[in-house]
Amino acid sequence: MTAYDVIVLAGGAAKRLGGADKPGVRVGGRALLDRVLAACDDAALTVVVGGRRATARPVAWTREVPEGGGPLAALGAGLRLTAAERVLVLSADLPFLGPGTVDALLDAAGEPGREGALCVDPEGRDQPLVAAYRAEPLRRELALLATEYGGLAGLPLRLLTAELDLARVDAGPDAAFDCDTWDDIAAARARIREHGAVLDEWITSVKNELGIELDVDTGVLLDLARDAAHGVARGPPPWLCAGKRKRARGAMTRAGRSPTRAARGPGRHDRPRPEPPPWPRARPHRRRPPRA
Repeated sequence: MTAYDVIVLAGGAAKRLGGADKPGVRVGGRALLDRVLAACDDAALTVVVGGRRATARPVAWTREVPEGGGPLAALGAGLRLTAAERVLVLSADLPFLGPGTVDALLDAAGEPGREGALCVDPEGRDQPLVAAYRAEPLRRELALLATEYGGLAGLPLRLLTAELDLARVDAGPDAAFDCDTWDDIAAARARIREHGAVLDEWITSVKNELGIELDVDTGVLLDLARDAAHGVARGPPPWLCAGKRKRARGAMTRAGRSPTRAARGPGRHDRPRPEPPPWPRARPHRRRPPRA
């Protein structure tokens, strides 16, 4: 495969998230930015345009001028650090982006006569931040736009894509799914839980960290964990008060659930109690003292 560089735009204001740190929002146990970086981990150089933070792999950092100047200004800042013939441009909020989509974009961008390729969502809308561009036409058009408008700050992406000959790639409903609102993030988290992808990603990360090749049957692993959890002797819940905890322990002991009770033998709660007498007990008669 032809070498390529990556520019990840991670400096937006996230107004629809109330100003939250969107690249750092966790979905399925991983930050959104780390999910995007995992999809393009074979890039020659990865440039992240945004505030510095801890990431799952090494990247180069830069900022647009002025900060918050929009996607074209951020793209221009990141492009200055790249040297590859093809440049993958991604936003930092793509939880389902995978290597297959990256390969499809790079292949389409390499077709004769094309100056790049971008994803198309299920509604037919272009996604210029899920795209691959040839570096030379991209630099040319950014320079022309900067000259025409006096800079790139505040300009929309459609001014760039309208001047380039781009191929369209239909990568399915997930590849271009981005998280602009909290509802989008909730939907992404629910979808990952539904498909059980969190455990598979965790196992893959552990194997990569340890440098081992091992096939893990997640179904068997979950069965073992469930059996182990059911075999743990649990005490009463911690929110019970001291008296209730004591009575609960007594009930558990009488039910034979305490291994220490079984080893010690029967206690006072386990001894047979005498039968009550068949007649009611007579109470002594008390005479009231006379009134003064």
